[in-house]
Amino acid sequence: MAQDGNGSGWTLVVESSATLRRALQRALAAGPYRVVATASYEEGLQRLRESAATPPVAVLVGFPVESTHAADALLAELHMPERLGVAAVVFTHAATAAAFDWVARRARAALLLWEEYTGCLESIRRLTAPATPPGPLPLAQNDIRILFVDDARTVREGYQRLLERHGYLVETAASTADALALAAARPFDIAIVDYYMPGGNGDELCRRLHADPRTSEITTAVITGTYLDRVIKDSLDAGAIECMFKNESHELFLARIAAMARGVGAKKAIDAEHHRLAGILASVGDGVYGVNQAGQITFINPAARDILGIEESENVIGASAHDLFHYADEDGSPNPTDTCFLQQAYAIGDELRGWDTVFWTRAGRPVSVECTVFPLRVNENLEGSVVAIRDVSDRRALERELVWQVNHDTVTRLCNRNHFERALEAEVSRLKRSDERSALLYIDLDRFKYINDTAGHAAGDRLLFEIGNQLKTRLREADTLARLGGDEFAIILRNVDDDGVRAAADGFREVLERFNFVYRDKPYKINGSIGVALIDRDSQSPGEVLANADIACHIAKGRGRNLTHLYRAESDEKMAMQFELGWSVRLQDALKEDGFALAFQPILPLPMLDAAELRSERGRVWRQYLGGGTASERQYEVLVRFADRGGALVAPAAFLPSAERFGLMPQLDAWIVGHALAKLGQLHRAGDRVTFTINLSGQTIAAETLVPLFKRSVNEYAIDPRFVIFEITETSAIANVQAAKRLIDEMRDMGCRFALDDFGIGFSSLYHLKHLPIDFIKIDGQFVQDMVADSIDRTIVASINDIAHSLGKQTVAEFVESREILAMLHQQGVDYAQGHYIASPQPEPR
Repeated sequence: MAQDGNGSGWTLVVESSATLRRALQRALAAGPYRVVATASYEEGLQRLRESAATPPVAVLVGFPVESTHAADALLAELHMPERLGVAAVVFTHAATAAAFDWVARRARAALLLWEEYTGCLESIRRLTAPATPPGPLPLAQNDIRILFVDDARTVREGYQRLLERHGYLVETAASTADALALAAARPFDIAIVDYYMPGGNGDELCRRLHADPRTSEITTAVITGTYLDRVIKDSLDAGAIECMFKNESHELFLARIAAMARGVGAKKAIDAEHHRLAGILASVGDGVYGVNQAGQITFINPAARDILGIEESENVIGASAHDLFHYADEDGSPNPTDTCFLQQAYAIGDELRGWDTVFWTRAGRPVSVECTVFPLRVNENLEGSVVAIRDVSDRRALERELVWQVNHDTVTRLCNRNHFERALEAEVSRLKRSDERSALLYIDLDRFKYINDTAGHAAGDRLLFEIGNQLKTRLREADTLARLGGDEFAIILRNVDDDGVRAAADGFREVLERFNFVYRDKPYKINGSIGVALIDRDSQSPGEVLANADIACHIAKGRGRNLTHLYRAESDEKMAMQFELGWSVRLQDALKEDGFALAFQPILPLPMLDAAELRSERGRVWRQYLGGGTASERQYEVLVRFADRGGALVAPAAFLPSAERFGLMPQLDAWIVGHALAKLGQLHRAGDRVTFTINLSGQTIAAETLVPLFKRSVNEYAIDPRFVIFEITETSAIANVQAAKRLIDEMRDMGCRFALDDFGIGFSSLYHLKHLPIDFIKIDGQFVQDMVADSIDRTIVASINDIAHSLGKQTVAEFVESREILAMLHQQGVDYAQGHYIASPQPEPR
């Protein structure tokens, strides 16, 4: 074993992805080797060349997707004679011909898929294990062992001396019985058998040698003193490849033996190559099988047998791959050979990469597989195909779960707002081409806040779940029910009339009225106000329909709650205008009169956290952080509140939608930025090293007012811009990606930093993440809040964290509502966290 300077073996990891590199380091940490990890092929090659005196035990390399000079140089170095004693394990995301070929051409090499990286230690152990001790009567690679059978002692001894002088290993037998016993006990390559012998002639011995599995591979030849056609024919019919004569010259006899020896040597080389390739195939994590042009199986590795449920004892060589495992589609319908895509690929030599299909196990269970077909050509002639398959059932299930998560609310298991808005848009579009009419029901629970505040959030979540189940009892198959957020639900009723929609809406309201919610043996009554908006070919947009239903719901609440109101433009338009304009006037007055207030929610750096000391009491962890002497720097998210006429603070959800509708967000963001930077300057002058995270709306990103305001405030309050982080939502960044990039570039040039909020709820995230120069990623709270109980959410949070770190960005987790969530985030390596368990928003940053 190679040793390093400290006397212990070491391994070299070469992989550019930080996430994959760390994964290998974690897997290798359980072994006895010191790990040296490099991020580039150039550095890996340099380390390897510098280690001539103490070479590594093994080199683990991420196989390049595309050939580069540096990657080719490293792979070539591992083929140098002085490197062949080092084990080499290459990793790929999918089986490729190039990776197979590289491994096949090198001793002590193995191929693993990245999803099976945890098997790297076992691969190193297998590749570095000492060779199996040789058994009795070993054969050197070029030695040929000959069994010479003749009943005449002088003949036996004469030919034995002749053959041994020419380098052959020879043993002799005097009879058929002795020869059979000796051949069964010793390995022989060639048997030279006298034709006329007591106890059975030479042709009979040849037949018996070929019939016994222990001796069937021996090359046989008959030697006789008499030239007879019958003797020659019997010998050849018995499987002998030569009929030699005792009276021919020794030179001719030795030439015949040499020809047979060359054939034996060639067969040994082929068998050795077959064994080596079989070992490689057995070590590959992917299932691999081969077929000829007719689709008949020529080989199959253990991984493919495992995937397809084929027992090791079952011989499938020569069987039709189509008849065995890809005879039907996923739904069980037949997949005929004349239209089967794979069968056609076998026949014409098509190459397929990453093709998704379904194979069937021997037990009749469908398995989702990713299939790659490599045509096998010899001298330009198609000889068949090599097929690599990977069981992706778990991945498909995860993909389905992720799609479900994106479209559903985790508390109620109903459709979420994103899915609902798409459904509403589709319905408005459909009705423009139809004479049908549909309706939108906007439901607001009347006593939810009281129950949530008095019985707790767990009771509130349970109530929302049961409300969803109650509403589903009156839902038709064609209708859509969703939770919009908070205590608000919405229903799209398709194909209704005026009278029918009133009755339907009242039916849903009465369901809530009759429902008794019991939590911890205490009963609660719950009611709902329902606003109804009709949808027909004259509806202008989904936004208009939703606004009309919202206004109708406000009217129902204003008239005493537990009521249903159908929006009519001719009677409700004035009230709608008053409602909207009222908010507009109030917000504009607040901007002029400083009618807003700031709140500050702490953001906790998790590397400073001692997870073992966490307590269940909310707010305690932040107090411990402040009092522990480690809080030399503090970070807060700046939040805004609206002060109503009675002095009570109103949460943003109540007034921000109106501010957006009336285009007031740039003014409001300017107010927030100005007052936040004034407070930050005051804290800095007092010696507090505080960082503020300030939210920006999509309207502000597209406006051109922020940069001049920020420059003025920085100069006026003597602020170091490094202590300012601007936060933009993923949705607004994607909607205004060019404006967002331009703003971020300009502001970062001044020294401030940027965070991307609500990351993970959109599928376009990863593409834009590469192109937006941000510093922090805030993991969307809907994944964080349920991660303790939901393994999918845990996986999503861990994946987002790994992706962010691989791109050199830090992570912030929102909605941390319990000790268990915080401990799990700390374990996963998330950088920062915020939420009510850590500390609720405070009127002053402390």
